[in-house]
Amino acid sequence: MEDVLAVYTRPHDPDCPLVCLDETSKQLLAETRVPIPMKPGRPARCDYEYERNGTANLFMMFAPLEGWRHIKVTERHTAVDYAHVLKDLADVHFANARTIVLVQDNLNIHSKASLYEAFPAAEARRLVERFEWHYTPKHARSFNGERHATTFGLFRFHLLNAQPLRIASL
Repeated sequence: MEDVLAVYTRPHDPDCPLVCLDETSKQLLAETRVPIPMKPGRPARCDYEYERNGTANLFMMFAPLEGWRHIKVTERHTAVDYAHVLKDLADVHFANARTIVLVQDNLNIHSKASLYEAFPAAEARRLVERFEWHYTPKHARSFNGERHATTFGLFRFHLLNAQPLRIASL
């Protein structure tokens, strides 16, 4: 726990951005009836019935000192999906950073091995060296959950208007 708290209290360094990563799974829903659009003096009407349409995984990346957050939606939650999220962080979102300080939980796919599973050894090694790896303690789920609950809540409220996830929303 002290390691993560020490990372969180570091001063801002644009060459070494702090990025927190977490994920969640969400059920995808489809309408069974066409919603009735709003009219003057009458709100829109949606039926409460829905059709289950699988699930989606949401990787949440949050750089609090940079004022940046991003969500990547994937069909599954695998080591290869995770590796591609890290590649995007290193090569797209923080391409100019010297090192990316990564804080995440201890999920089994959150390891350097995922990069080697997804990419050739030279590319995996390049990506491993772009990150400074930090993990929240295994028995600190409330600490890890609180860290991202606000961001996931804001995502859901602002982007999805507090509605259940529907295919059209993604």
